[in-house]
Amino acid sequence: MLKDKVIFISGASSGIGALTAIKLAERGAIPILTGRNVEKLKEIAMSIKGKVSYYQMDVTDNKQVQQTVEAVIAKYGKIDVLLNNAGYGQFEPFASMPVDHFEQMMNTNYMGVVRCTKAVIPHMVNRGIGHIVNIASLAGKIGTAKSTSYTATKHAVLGFTNSLRMELRGSGIQVSAVNPGPIDTPFFSLADPSGSYVKNVSWFMMKPEYVVDRIVKLIERRKDELDLPKKAAVAIRLYQLLPRTIDRLFGGMLNRK
Repeated sequence: MLKDKVIFISGASSGIGALTAIKLAERGAIPILTGRNVEKLKEIAMSIKGKVSYYQMDVTDNKQVQQTVEAVIAKYGKIDVLLNNAGYGQFEPFASMPVDHFEQMMNTNYMGVVRCTKAVIPHMVNRGIGHIVNIASLAGKIGTAKSTSYTATKHAVLGFTNSLRMELRGSGIQVSAVNPGPIDTPFFSLADPSGSYVKNVSWFMMKPEYVVDRIVKLIERRKDELDLPKKAAVAIRLYQLLPRTIDRLFGGMLNRK
């Protein structure tokens, strides 16, 4: 089902992006690795058996995004799937986080999705087929203490995804959201250098291999949305029913030092 599908991946130099690229290649797809660290991209590309390409690309640079998308289409003639994965987090109290950190995170996590999607959409519309997969987060549905900036970016990504899906319905272009909880990847090295946030969420932190398998299945089945882990879907429904109660319970937990 994925054989010879050209899959454009942002943030593919490490973590979920890199592991997903490797898994997709194993299924016969052609992963297009993009990211800022060209040496890491090259290393991952060399580990993949089969067709693969990599491009240095910063999702905050609109011109660079456009040029990269054009280069991929010129080489392969198509982009079947866009996997918007680039992003990062920083977990600290609102009072101590500078305003420019909010701006930078929104520019990467949300506007990066917008830029990549904007560059790919005309091509997919012309072909009458395509798949856009946005890696959002459970933080796009439930806010948590010490994550005001990150949560805001993921609410934006999820809102964008849901709106675009409605707008493109009937066009042949599927728009999907993946909403994972905490994943055991290098993400937290930057997001939570003290380890205090990780300590409070470690009880439901997922292995990256599990998340990657589910992402690949979503691409294969062209599903609208995926919440991870499975019990998260139940938790989200509970939150919608009892938001203040859940805030009191989990707000206290995540505020622990």
